[in-house]
Amino acid sequence: MPGETCNVALIGSKFMGRAHSNAYLKVAKFFDLPVAPVMHTVAARNAEDVAAFAKRWGWQNASTDWRATATSDEIDLVDVVTPNNVHCEHTLAALEAGKHVACEKPLAATLDDARQMVAAAKNAKGKSFVWYNYRRCPAVALAHQICKDGKLGRIYQIRGCYLQDWAGPDTPLMWRFQGEVAGSGALGDLCAHTIDTARFITGDEVSEVVGATMETVIKERVILEGGGGEISGRGAQTAQKTGASTVDDIVLFVAKMQSGALATFEATRLSTGYKNSNRIEIHGEKGAIRFNFERMNELDWYDATLPENLQGWSTINVTNGNANHPYAGAWWPVAHVLGYEHSFINETADILSVIGGQDPVVPLPDFADAYEVQRVLAAVTASSEQHTPIPLSEIQ
Repeated sequence: MPGETCNVALIGSKFMGRAHSNAYLKVAKFFDLPVAPVMHTVAARNAEDVAAFAKRWGWQNASTDWRATATSDEIDLVDVVTPNNVHCEHTLAALEAGKHVACEKPLAATLDDARQMVAAAKNAKGKSFVWYNYRRCPAVALAHQICKDGKLGRIYQIRGCYLQDWAGPDTPLMWRFQGEVAGSGALGDLCAHTIDTARFITGDEVSEVVGATMETVIKERVILEGGGGEISGRGAQTAQKTGASTVDDIVLFVAKMQSGALATFEATRLSTGYKNSNRIEIHGEKGAIRFNFERMNELDWYDATLPENLQGWSTINVTNGNANHPYAGAWWPVAHVLGYEHSFINETADILSVIGGQDPVVPLPDFADAYEVQRVLAAVTASSEQHTPIPLSEIQ
């Protein structure tokens, strides 16, 4: 890698492209990094759109040739933010060219693709990273540290849910509703985050999906003809005809962890009234934590080791750099709160730290780590289809 800079190529320019571009723009302003990102090239399909995107977000070059971009000798890090079914193709080309690769979650649309990506990363010159950005919320990172320090003791129960309401019957048939592109619906889009968060905080792994159910509630959606302004496709041009939605709208499952703890997970994009309620509770013998992304600067903590007359839930405002709250020291004074975009900036700082030979604030998921989530997704799908428990030992 030349000097103290890291030339970045972004493959994709939609919702996640904006979030990642903002992170590269801001990260060196707030973090002292061993290498600084250079926003070298963004690649996407439409020449006019990608040129406008590059100008708006500060990329030096725009291209419609993703392969030439990802394999260019001038690029050090390739960031893949395309739909799930092309993650494999894009990342394999970049890894074979010796690049570091950061890939959006879930790792792939299928277990087979994910398996190829893990094998390629294992033998690659460059490092691999996956954008499970909620690990970089200071409250979630603190929960990880609390659990690692043994303050929860033995874990009894995990309860996770991710609830959104944007995918009602008026939402058009975007790629997120096409199984051959997305791989799954609420399961891979939302529940993958919750599974990763549970694994990250506890250090535990799912050993069995005890039972699962997945339902496609809205089976037909209007055909999309033009891009919309939001993740939901609001304002998009649509056709009069409809097409089949081939992914799950709602998923529920029960799991057993390797430690013996039991876990419940649910995800949906049809939970009327919830906009982005990414929640997790972890209950142990010594204490408990709970987190809701809609209040992302807070972590609720219950200390069961206190005298009984003092026990009760307390809320930690996780913005105090002087108290060593994760990432908080890079940002604002206490209680000058962070938002969604800061999770990506924090992750970008950790990625660049690792590329520069330093440790991240908390562990980063690489392809092998993210593959464990992919295995759980496959087990949930199999359990729902077969109406039977699926041990993770059967999913390799």
